Amino acid sequence: MRRSSFSMLSDTVHRREMTVHVKKVFFCFLLIYLFLRRVLKGRSEEMNGKNMIELENVTKKYGTKTAVDNVSLTVREGELFSLLGVNGAGKTTTIKMLCCLTRPTGGRAMIDGHDTVKEASEVKALVGVSTQDTAIARNLTVEENLRFMANICLDPAKNDKAAITEHVEEIIRSFGLSEVRKTRSGKLSGGWQRRLSIAMAVIGDPKVIFLDEPTLGLDVLARRELWQEIRQLKKDRTIILTTHYMEEAEELSDRIAIMIDGRIVMTGTLPELEEKTGEKGLENVFVSVAEARRA
Repeated sequence: MRRSSFSMLSDTVHRREMTVHVKKVFFCFLLIYLFLRRVLKGRSEEMNGKNMIELENVTKKYGTKTAVDNVSLTVREGELFSLLGVNGAGKTTTIKMLCCLTRPTGGRAMIDGHDTVKEASEVKALVGVSTQDTAIARNLTVEENLRFMANICLDPAKNDKAAITEHVEEIIRSFGLSEVRKTRSGKLSGGWQRRLSIAMAVIGDPKVIFLDEPTLGLDVLARRELWQEIRQLKKDRTIILTTHYMEEAEELSDRIAIMIDGRIVMTGTLPELEEKTGEKGLENVFVSVAEARRA
């Protein structure tokens, strides 16, 4: 039996209404999906932290010698990241490029979104560095060293003389330097000098601190005392630590990058490195990776 024109028209209208309804439902679900994805992404970034340091294919050559070879890595905000390697692995050269002390031959390095070559002034305002050579003025007292650095690093428009004095006092207290504040720095023991060097690195309240072999040459007790200071710094700053002491990297680090012959050959937390190599303990992990590179 043939359907009437009215019936056919009614069916057509009904189908179109259904189509419109389905499209509305689909559109609503799409909006919900996009909203949830954005919320979850934001929470993930909040939990993991933004990338404070980024290196993309960074290379440094001195003549025909390649000190740092095509290094790429990221360090999250608030992370303590260790560069672990033997002497000559390229750790200090990497730090120098990040601190704008030397330019990379190739690639790009960023600190908090600022290019270390194109925006060197902005980068220098964000970082503090304690070099492995313990850069202190040996003829000045501990307090004079700190005051000297405070006058250089702190913005005079925001910090008058009283504010600088208060800040220096706070650093002296937090680093336990009260008993040696009037001592000439050249008369201090190695442990005290390293502590002063790190205090000078943070006096400008930097977002990022570079500690280049901070416990080099210290005895076991002095080294562990300095570890406590580094743990305190870790609470609200991003730290890059270079070391060749396995126990130091194991004790302090959130993540570790193993550097050999200018290359980053493996990166991760200690459990991740152990899983990748099948070894237990950072020393065994490092030996395994180094031997595999030589093979």
